[in-house]
Amino acid sequence: MRYEAPESIDQAVALLAGAGGPARVLAGGTDLLVQLRADMIEPELVVDIKKLPEVGSITPEDGGFRIGAAVTGAEMGEHAELCATWPGVVEAVELIGSTQIQGRATMAGNLCNASPAADSVPAMIAAGAIVSIAGPDGRRELPVEQIVTGPGQTALAKGEMVVSILLPARPVHSGDAYLRFIPRTEMDIAVVGAGVSLTLDDNGTCTAARLGLGAVAATPLLVDEGGAALIGSKVDADALAQLADAASAACRPIDDKRGTKEYRIKVAGVLARRAAEIALERARGN
Repeated sequence: MRYEAPESIDQAVALLAGAGGPARVLAGGTDLLVQLRADMIEPELVVDIKKLPEVGSITPEDGGFRIGAAVTGAEMGEHAELCATWPGVVEAVELIGSTQIQGRATMAGNLCNASPAADSVPAMIAAGAIVSIAGPDGRRELPVEQIVTGPGQTALAKGEMVVSILLPARPVHSGDAYLRFIPRTEMDIAVVGAGVSLTLDDNGTCTAARLGLGAVAATPLLVDEGGAALIGSKVDADALAQLADAASAACRPIDDKRGTKEYRIKVAGVLARRAAEIALERARGN
């Protein structure tokens, strides 16, 4: 295995594109190093991106925030303005591992690991995050819900890497939240995860909403019907019931040691509703 630590995005892309075998990007390494030690993967090349200035910062942009691919969960949790603007996303990232892991784990790495149960991804889907990708053919952007194409698989082509993730600007009266269910009290893999983001007008009517689900299908899901159930309503009991029904209907889960299909389908509706209620209170300024 060859290790490289380039000093520019172009150098990193050239290394990845020129690799003769499987190549991996090292940001925090909290998934990659575990997989290496367990002989789950045998990359020909590991490209360490932590020296790249562009991937190591949280930058305000058009009222939102651009988060570099090597920014850690701890750094996100210490950024007061980001936490105030996108609390649900930050809370989702902070559920990844322990305090020690938070000092290394990155949101981009959690995305590119492509686990169906990744905590940050449903929250990013709810947020409408946009992923910036660099590759041999230049730069491109994709909505976050299009990145994961299957367990351990992404839409990134050979030579491409995630540079940053943009969390867009929030209108006034907006809120988001992420909830998950796990068998233990902490540091476990989600049985179900649900992220909701919504915006209200001055009269308290929902004008925009998105629902993201994790651990209920082969990929994290954007549930359009869930957001549509809230838009035009006061986010009342009827709208929340429709949201819960849409969440459950979107599920295509598996049975495993953490939960049955039927259980996941039921819990998805419950968590979606609870996350929407938290997002609603935040949008109201409570």
